Amino acid sequence: MLRLARATEAIEEMDRPDCDPVLLRRTYAQFPLVNRVVAGWRGNYLECIRPLLVHRARARILDVGCGGGDIAANLARWTLADGFEVAVHGIDPDPRAIGYARQALHRSKLPGGVLEFHETTSTRLAAAGERYDLVLSNHLLHHLLPDELQQLQEDTEQLCTGLGLHSDIRRSPMALGLFGLATLPLAGSSLIRRDGLTSIRRSFVPEELEQLLRAGWEVRTQRPYRNLLLWEAGGRG
Repeated sequence: MLRLARATEAIEEMDRPDCDPVLLRRTYAQFPLVNRVVAGWRGNYLECIRPLLVHRARARILDVGCGGGDIAANLARWTLADGFEVAVHGIDPDPRAIGYARQALHRSKLPGGVLEFHETTSTRLAAAGERYDLVLSNHLLHHLLPDELQQLQEDTEQLCTGLGLHSDIRRSPMALGLFGLATLPLAGSSLIRRDGLTSIRRSFVPEELEQLLRAGWEVRTQRPYRNLLLWEAGGRG
C-alpha cells in the first residue's frame, strides 16, 4: 500500500505571525463549511458527547485550540437544542483566533453565558485547577511535537472529569488528493486549500499516534480519514 511520509517540518501559513490578515480572516470564515464536511463532530456529539451529558445536571465543555470557534459554537447549539445546561469554553493561545471567535459570537444568536472564548492554554487551565466534563480538540494534534502531544494528554487527564476527545485528520495519499480536488474553488480566496494540504501531510497515521499514547488512551479511526484520540475518566489504565 502506498504510504505518505509525515512532513514534520512543514509549516501552515496561518501559524506564521506575519500571516496575511485578510486571508487569515477569510480562512476562519470558511472553517464552518469545511469542518461541517470533514470534521465529523455531529457524529461525535451523537455517539459520545450526548450520552455523557444525559447523566450530568450541568456540564462544562472545553475546546482546546478552538481557532475561529465554529466547533465550540456548534456544540453550544446542539446541547441547547437537546435541553442540556452547558457552559462551553473555547481556548486558543493565538489572539487573532480569539479575536475572530469573539466577533463571531457577538454576531450569533446564542444566549449569554453559554459560550466564551479565552486566550490561554490547557496547561495554564490545568495548573489553575479548572475542571471540565468534556475536553476536546479539532485538528490540533498534527500541529504538536511529541512532547506537546504528551502534554495535551496530561492536561486532559487533569482537567477532565468525563471524556477526552481529540479528533484530527488521518494522513493518506487519497485524503490528500480528494481534499485538493474538493477545495479547488477555494484556492486563492483563503488559506483553506494551501494549509489543509499541509495539515494532511503533517497528520498522523494510527500507528504513529499509538506510539505516543499515555496509559488509558486509545486511537479510533473514523471515516473519512480521521483519527479520534479518546480517554475516559476512571476508565482503563
